[in-house]
Amino acid sequence: MTRTLLQNGTLIDGAGAAAAPGDLLIEDGRIARIGRFEAPADCRLIDCRGLTVAPGFIDGHSHSDLQVLEERREKSNQGVTAEVVGNCGFSPYPAGADRGPLQEFANGIFRGRDDWGWLGARAYLDEAARRSRFVNVLSLVGHGSLRIAHAGPVQGTLPAAKLEAMERSLSEALAAGAGGFSTGLMYAPGSSAPPDELLRLCRVVARHGKLYATHMRSYSWHLLEAIDEQLELARRSGCRLQISHLQAAGRSNWNKLAPALERIDKARAEGIDVAFDMYPYLAGSTVLTQLLPQSALDGGTPALLARLEDREQRKQILAAMISQMAQGWSDIFISAVGSAANGNLVGKHLAQIAELRGRDPAEVVLDLLVEEKADVNMISFNQNEENLRKILTHPLCLVISDGFYVKGRPHPRLFGTFPFLLGETC
Repeated sequence: MTRTLLQNGTLIDGAGAAAAPGDLLIEDGRIARIGRFEAPADCRLIDCRGLTVAPGFIDGHSHSDLQVLEERREKSNQGVTAEVVGNCGFSPYPAGADRGPLQEFANGIFRGRDDWGWLGARAYLDEAARRSRFVNVLSLVGHGSLRIAHAGPVQGTLPAAKLEAMERSLSEALAAGAGGFSTGLMYAPGSSAPPDELLRLCRVVARHGKLYATHMRSYSWHLLEAIDEQLELARRSGCRLQISHLQAAGRSNWNKLAPALERIDKARAEGIDVAFDMYPYLAGSTVLTQLLPQSALDGGTPALLARLEDREQRKQILAAMISQMAQGWSDIFISAVGSAANGNLVGKHLAQIAELRGRDPAEVVLDLLVEEKADVNMISFNQNEENLRKILTHPLCLVISDGFYVKGRPHPRLFGTFPFLLGETC
C-alpha cells in the first residue's frame, strides 16, 4: 500500500462547509482519512502549510474530445480533474459508416492527432477510459454529429425515418454511458433543426435521466426568444436543461441580460431543472463562419465555398452578414488559420487586416474563408464587466472554460480559466 499525507493545509471539502485546517491521507490513490491525526508509518509527507487542499475542479463545458486521449496537461495544471466534452452539438461519434463527413463537420473545433479509431459512443468512451491519464471524462452526444451520421450535412426538416434513426442512435449512446445530449443551434446543420425534432430527442434524454446542454440559436439580437425556446423544450420534455455559456453579446444587447436571468429564475421556481454556465472572460472564441448567415452553411464547407465564388450569392451573404453583426470589426481577432500563407494575420483584428489589404472588413471575412477553405478561428470581444460578474455570481452558474485547441493563438480560457477565476475574478 502506498500512503501520502497532505499535512497542515487548509481543507475545502467541496460540499459547502467552511474551510478549515487539517490533514488528508491518501491510500492507493484514494482519500482514506480527513482531520487531524498522527502520520501513519511508511507514509510520504507533503507539508501544505499556507496552501489550500480542495477537490479537483470540474470543467463542465469543454471541447477537448480528442485531447483527453493525449497526454495533455493544460487542464490538469489548472486543477481540473474532470471534463465534460461533446458540447455545442459536436461529439466525435456517432460517425455512421464513414468518419469523413463527421471530421469535416468538426473541423475548427476538434484538433488532435488521433486516428478516430471508433464509430460509436461505446468505443469512444472505452478509448477515453483507457487513455485519459489526467482527467475523468463525461461525454455528451452532439446533435450535429448525430444529424450528420443519419442525414448528412443537409439542413431543414428531416423525414420521419431519419428522426427515428436519430432517436435510436441517441438512446443507444446514452445507454452506453454518454452523459447527455448537446445542441449547437448556431452551427449547421443543427441551426435548421425545428423545435419538434429537438423535442423528440430531448424526450429520449429525459427517459434516460440524462442532461441536455444547449448552445442556443442566439446570444445577441434574439437572446430572449432563444431562452424561451429552450425553457419550453425542457418544460415539455421533462429533461434537465443546461444553457451553455450564457451571455448577452454585443453592446446593443447588453440590456437583455437582466430579463434573460429573470426568465431562467422564474422557470426554476416553476419546477424546471435549468442552470447555465459561463467562462470568466469578456471575449469568446469560435469559428469565423459563425459571422455568416446560417443559409450560407447549408451543405457543409464545399457548398459554402461554391457560394462565395458565385458573385451574386456572395453579395447576398455579405449583406446578410453585415445586417446581423452585433459587434465592431475591431472587436474580432483572428486566432488561427489553416495555412502558413496567412499566418501573419493571427493576432490581428479584422479592421487591421482590412487596412492592410485595402479592403472592406466584411469582404475580408469572405476572402479569408475562401483562402483558408473556411478553416479560420476567431476571438470576439462582445461583453462587459458588469454583466459578466452578474452571470458568474448567480447561484445557477457553473464556471467553465469552453476551451478548444487551435494551432495559432488559442483563447487563454483553454489553459487559464480556473487560475484566472481565483486570482482575478473572485
